[in-house]
Amino acid sequence: MAKPMTKTQLVAALADEMGTDKKAANAALEAVTGLITREVSAGGAVTLPGVGKIYCRERPERMVRNPATGEQFKKEADKVVKMTIAKALKDSVNG
Repeated sequence: MAKPMTKTQLVAALADEMGTDKKAANAALEAVTGLITREVSAGGAVTLPGVGKIYCRERPERMVRNPATGEQFKKEADKVVKMTIAKALKDSVNG
């Protein structure tokens, strides 16, 4: 398995694709990240065409177990961020 791309590598690749400098590419990446964060935090969803859909899902209150002690306790309801991968991306990886 290949190492994950770092932010520095992503910014450099984005700058190369956009034909611009790294400062502008970093600003674009930060803007997109900020928009996604705000939208999902507000309970919305963001679809990145060809990549997938990022959304927030609420989990109900439930019983969980501490694996170290075996003790069971009630965990409060919370929210979790999920991502559904687009079919186009799945097909490009598998095909």
